[in-house]
Amino acid sequence: MVRKNLVAAMGILLSSSCAPSRTADVRKVKLPDAYAAAPDQHPLESIPWKDYFQDPQLVELVTLAVKYNYDLRIALQRIEVARAGVRRATGAWVPQVGLATGVGVRKFGLYTMDGAGNAATEIRPGQTVPVHLPDFYVGLQASWEVNLAGRMRHLQESAKARYLATVEGANLVITSLVADVAVAYYELAAVDRSLEVVRQTLVRQEEVLEAMRVQKAAGLTNELAVQQFAGQLADTRALQARLKQQSRTIENQLNLLVGRLPQFITRPEDALTRDMEDPAPLGVPSDLLRNRPDIRAAEHRMRAAGWDVKAARAAFYPSIRITSGVGYQAFNPKFLFATPASIAYSVAGGLVAPLVNRSAINAEFDSASALQVQAMYEYQSAVLEGFIDVASSLATVEQVNEIVEHRTAQLDALGESIATADLLFEAGQASYLEVLTAQQKALAAELELIEALKVQRLSRLLLYKAVGGGWR
Repeated sequence: MVRKNLVAAMGILLSSSCAPSRTADVRKVKLPDAYAAAPDQHPLESIPWKDYFQDPQLVELVTLAVKYNYDLRIALQRIEVARAGVRRATGAWVPQVGLATGVGVRKFGLYTMDGAGNAATEIRPGQTVPVHLPDFYVGLQASWEVNLAGRMRHLQESAKARYLATVEGANLVITSLVADVAVAYYELAAVDRSLEVVRQTLVRQEEVLEAMRVQKAAGLTNELAVQQFAGQLADTRALQARLKQQSRTIENQLNLLVGRLPQFITRPEDALTRDMEDPAPLGVPSDLLRNRPDIRAAEHRMRAAGWDVKAARAAFYPSIRITSGVGYQAFNPKFLFATPASIAYSVAGGLVAPLVNRSAINAEFDSASALQVQAMYEYQSAVLEGFIDVASSLATVEQVNEIVEHRTAQLDALGESIATADLLFEAGQASYLEVLTAQQKALAAELELIEALKVQRLSRLLLYKAVGGGWR
């Protein structure tokens, strides 16, 4: 009868603790056939950043940033935290053994079963159990939650997936860091080039202003022309001051990325104008999923959320916990290690399953299910964002070369117009306003060409980042 009742109770526990089933309708993302590399070519995303950048000074700055940047150091510590989480989850489902020691004293009431029994029991011949009974214990105690429904294993797999997500998170920091350093470096080079153009323009404008003053003294022009050129010179000097302030700001930002105090950053004069090789071919679309750290991290988080759901579902099933202990126990220290008389041991096991008031377990399962769906959407969003980044970067790379060609042609034409305007003005066939306008347009054209050259380099850099390069 007892056996039948036990079997019936087990059946009730198992049936009542069945976990609910939840499903989520998540839209699938179809990978486009956006690009493909030839079999004998190395795709762009597989090139290490030390090989991708051909500027030794830029490589040195990136190397320092990867070594000393504080954001990257913080990301690496997140990896250590996640690694400890894996060890914690692994240790949770193996037997726990510890050394236990204890000292105490007990007194039972005389009119109790223990008190009356002790009063009539001799603990040694001629000596009854003391009223105040000391208790000394030293030994090993163990406990183990049997992985009946796989909950502990699910938690361990979740911790592993989150650890891998933090590793990819660090790779993402490296990718962003490499790109940020390169962007700041090229922006600094563009400002340097702009400052050089402005310096040359100032020399030319000062010469023209002096010529205007000579012509005014000779009665060939008026004060208005001198004032117009003086105003243009002041505006150019203000532009020079603004560019110097911008250069200092970018230098400080670059030093912050490198992880050092503000200081001058050495860079070659031709950092912006030196020839650049065309971007390497791209890989197949699936390479984007394998190389972009943000997509890989989102994938690991999605897997971790799936394991969390399984662990939350396992909480509805019965759990078995086994405890045991073995050691020495005595009422007097001098008898503590008497063998085998003072040896004490125990072993117990219990089966527990939730029956009533399971709202907390239901809430945990609902939360894990919602977080799983959220992780799926985040993964889809990362994939979509990745392909949009590649498409946008490809479009920019394709158009920026044409822009540079047009800006170069514009500058060549305007450069000749300045010389022509000066000659015509000296011959009295052009007004000072035409000379002034020619100088202003030439300066604007030079600055626009510098901006186009900067965008040309940044577009290739951002394409490199978009396809998952820069963290190797």
